[in-house]
Amino acid sequence: MYNTDDLQKLLELLPQDLQQRLARHPQRESLVEVVLDLGRCPEARFPSQAEFLSEQVVTHEQLQGCLDRVGPFGADNRAGIEKTLHRISAIRNRKGEIIGLTCRVGRALFGTIAMIRDLVETGHSILMLGRPGVGKTTALREIARVLADDLHKRVVIIDSSNEIAGDGDIPHPAIGRARRMQVARPELQHQVMIEAVENHMPEVIVIDEIGTELEALVARTIAERGVQLVGTAHGNQLENLIKNPTLADLVGGIQSVTLGDEEARRRGSQKSVLERKAPPTFDIAVEMQERQKWTVHECVSDTVDRLLLGNRAALQVRTVNDQGQVTMTREVSSPAIGSLSAAPLSTRSPNVRDKRRPSKRVLPVPKESASDRVSQAWQEERFKLELERYPHPRVEPSQAITSTLAVPSSEGQLRLYPYGIERQQLQQVIEELSVPFVLVADLEAAEAVLALKSHLTQHSILERLASEYQMPIHMVNGNTVAQITETLRSMFVIETKAATVEAESSQIYSGNPDDEWDALEEARLAVEAIVIPKGQPVELLPRSAHVRQIQQEFVDHYRLKSNSVGPGPDQRLRIYPA
Repeated sequence: MYNTDDLQKLLELLPQDLQQRLARHPQRESLVEVVLDLGRCPEARFPSQAEFLSEQVVTHEQLQGCLDRVGPFGADNRAGIEKTLHRISAIRNRKGEIIGLTCRVGRALFGTIAMIRDLVETGHSILMLGRPGVGKTTALREIARVLADDLHKRVVIIDSSNEIAGDGDIPHPAIGRARRMQVARPELQHQVMIEAVENHMPEVIVIDEIGTELEALVARTIAERGVQLVGTAHGNQLENLIKNPTLADLVGGIQSVTLGDEEARRRGSQKSVLERKAPPTFDIAVEMQERQKWTVHECVSDTVDRLLLGNRAALQVRTVNDQGQVTMTREVSSPAIGSLSAAPLSTRSPNVRDKRRPSKRVLPVPKESASDRVSQAWQEERFKLELERYPHPRVEPSQAITSTLAVPSSEGQLRLYPYGIERQQLQQVIEELSVPFVLVADLEAAEAVLALKSHLTQHSILERLASEYQMPIHMVNGNTVAQITETLRSMFVIETKAATVEAESSQIYSGNPDDEWDALEEARLAVEAIVIPKGQPVELLPRSAHVRQIQQEFVDHYRLKSNSVGPGPDQRLRIYPA
């Protein structure tokens, strides 16, 4: 990575004493800008600090001398130096007189887009996000050059303030063969964007600082005509655009949808939810946290949908070192399970597991009367919502709830959570048998669940919770002393032989984890490429029962139906459209 800045041309605008001070400054090559405010000491700003260049305050004569060497200022109070990338911005008083100047150094950095060059070459529209000064315009300039010179595309730059291609009628060499269209006034940028498409037949349009609703609307129109867009917008993260009503159209727009009672109950959300209104204008978004660390959203539509559901988005973090070596780290989140639009958008890092969990989670004892079935169904929906809000690691088959192995606690007692069984009666049986079991009232504190079989079959959510907490479920056939005694005796025998059983159970599953990822990717492609857009059922490749179960859980996240079909070893999953 190397740069060219023509710094001497900018320094020649300054008073003579400031030129000499900056010419000898040890951090001269990293100078960001020089600030001259009337009645204040002149200030030089560097990436990590700022310092005064003189103890004498700036006078009217010094400001006027700088203005005489600068070209005319436009309507946006910006001026430039011809054939350079430097930018001089003015501050005026109420009478229109200039009382302050910001002389910003413009540099053409070659090699800045090494982190996302593969994305640029795909032909997809790219949106660059980041705070002011992080390097969005510099990256935009380099992208335009690469597209024009290396990929031989017809590139047109919409330069509203001559910041991308420099001041003057001849554009700076940093943009390569790309063409530049200047904008007379900033509020006319959207008109120039349309003019570029209609008159000059570009393959790529580069836009800096999309900031108005009209510009966002025109950007969508251009993208729908098949032109690749590369643009920037102010905002640290993609979430900022979702919350910005002016620029929300860049990511598809947000609309409020009112759900029916049944759908809201199924999602576990409020009746009024937020959803994406249309396909996003930009396919890819890049968040520029630092000059050497960028976060990539490879599918903006997927990211926006996940954020509106209250889930963490799948991210890709790319960094580059001083030697130009790029490192990519993928942070994958689980698919959205339910609508959580009412929840605030998450700003936590997606690779950090959410530790917030309720201090106590007690399952309600199911009622036998038919009048309470609606209440029971709602209780299950509540627990589903809790699972969605507080994710847990996926349980391997050797830890599934069908296992009969129970590992005792460090105190030598197995903590049991009773479900649907009279607690007092169960405690009496434990005391009579003198087995090392202790009853707990909190599912989180339990190591095993003891449930009545009839209740367990009606409330599958208990199996789900036990699976998430990686604990076995022991079933009691009947709520009698004899049945409870028989179950506890069998559990005690299993506990005394725990080491042997654990060794055997560790051999139950010997599948390849890569097969699971392949199966999930196959299911995802089938759902997103055929089932949802075309409304056609799809049959996947034959898989084992365990892998089919994982695929079925994945398909459930899309709210689609699926079942296993085929004989014996040829059993496969069939996915049906909604």
